[in-house]
Amino acid sequence: MATRSAPVSAPAPAPVWDPAIRLFHWLLVALIAFSWWSGEQHDLERHRLSGYGILALLVFRVYWGFFGPAPARFSSFVRGPRVVLAYLKSLGSRHGPHADGHNPLGGWSVIAMLLAVSAMVAAGLFSSDIDMLYDGPLATYLTFDQSSAAADLHSTIFNVVLALVGLHVVAVLFYLVWKRQNLVLPMLTGRRAGAEGNAANRRWSPVRALVGIAIAVAFAWAVSTGFQFGNAPAY
Repeated sequence: MATRSAPVSAPAPAPVWDPAIRLFHWLLVALIAFSWWSGEQHDLERHRLSGYGILALLVFRVYWGFFGPAPARFSSFVRGPRVVLAYLKSLGSRHGPHADGHNPLGGWSVIAMLLAVSAMVAAGLFSSDIDMLYDGPLATYLTFDQSSAAADLHSTIFNVVLALVGLHVVAVLFYLVWKRQNLVLPMLTGRRAGAEGNAANRRWSPVRALVGIAIAVAFAWAVSTGFQFGNAPAY
């Protein structure tokens, strides 16, 4: 008499994204949206504060890319062209292993987004508007024509950021519909079914996170003063 085999249960979700990287992700989304809104409303004071917040997030992300857990480190997801091309060839398959963090293509999309947002913030810090109603904290280091050009560049790069955000949304929908992989839920819960790799490497250190936050806030504050520490920024 044949015996029935026990049903194979799905693997339990494993940790993949630490709390610091999740908080960075959603704060960046919120601050970019708020920066757009405040810019449209010509609320330059809040727009400036939002920019400082984004700057602090970027500094923290660079720090966390070296000192955070394995999935957050640049060395774990910035891969060479051969690996990226091999991954591109597998996109047509509806089945495939879950990456322990960013996949090779997603890793470079993260770098592109970080570079674009960094360039946008940098241009804003050096910019002045034509009516001289707003000066970035670093505008004094440039001529007026240069700071005006930085303001134009700030607006142009924002459109690049919007395009990258659109590509990101399309990619998330592609993975959800075609590959049956929900990329949003793990960024909310920190856990994903099928995550591989050493679980110990995915552990995060709150102490290291606090050090990174302190560095990021201190740097953003220094920039907000124009590196003129005797003068507090005017809000």
